[in-house]
Amino acid sequence: MNFLSRMPAWVGHQVAAIRVVIVLTVLVGLAYPLGMTALAQVPGLRHSAQGSQLTGADGRNAGSELIGQSFLDKDGNPIPYYFQTRPSNAGEGYDAAASAAGNLGPESTVDVLGPDGKQSLLTQVCARSKAVGDLEHVDGSRPYCTSDGVGAVLGVFRKDGTTGTATRVVSLDQACPARPFRSSYEGVTVVCAKPGGDYGRAVVTPIRGDAPADPKVPADAVTASASGLDPQISEAYADLQAPRVARERGISEADVHRLIDRYTSGRALGILGEPAVNAVQLNAALDRTHPVKGA
Repeated sequence: MNFLSRMPAWVGHQVAAIRVVIVLTVLVGLAYPLGMTALAQVPGLRHSAQGSQLTGADGRNAGSELIGQSFLDKDGNPIPYYFQTRPSNAGEGYDAAASAAGNLGPESTVDVLGPDGKQSLLTQVCARSKAVGDLEHVDGSRPYCTSDGVGAVLGVFRKDGTTGTATRVVSLDQACPARPFRSSYEGVTVVCAKPGGDYGRAVVTPIRGDAPADPKVPADAVTASASGLDPQISEAYADLQAPRVARERGISEADVHRLIDRYTSGRALGILGEPAVNAVQLNAALDRTHPVKGA
């Protein structure tokens, strides 16, 4: 008589369960991972499976083609012979372990002033636009931004709370002793904001100013991506930076534009999104083909 037939039913159930665990462990824990690993080594898939590694000018791994990098010096200033990428809110910038967005929306227009203050999204955009304009020697002005790179936002105190004549006006994002971007508003002298001041009763009033509706500095140069990791920039931002990079590397703009074209991807499926330039690949290619002496 078969030994198993003489076992209690519950023992048979346990043996069957153990068999299932062994079979699934072999299939799912060993065969499937090994099969997928082998498949990933097929030509055409191997590069992606290994993280789309980027090869630097010295032939060594220089990161991933899919994750952006900051091209800044030790003081946080842009290195002039590199194309600059987008701002990043991922950790200290392009930290793959801390992918994140800024979580600030269009209502974020008023700064928290003082030593422990926090910039609004508007001021971040204004400051970045001014910095890019200064770097590229173009007009960095934007609507609702002051000439010194903060939000052009007034806090208007009115006689009847939110209505009535203005009685007091404060430039909310310009900390004293800054000179307000407007001298007066509705006949009332505009004053700078005092850090820690209570302006909660003021009516927040953004001022458009006379900046062009189509700024010279593209939107992707002043806003971070949702992941904080995107290596791509717009064609417009790449074209804006091309003269500087060509000048710093001592090459022609035509040479730079040829590389830009090489690392520009089209719309997904031909219709989705916009063409984009992989700035990380582009900078690596520049280092390989047109290295900077002493860099």
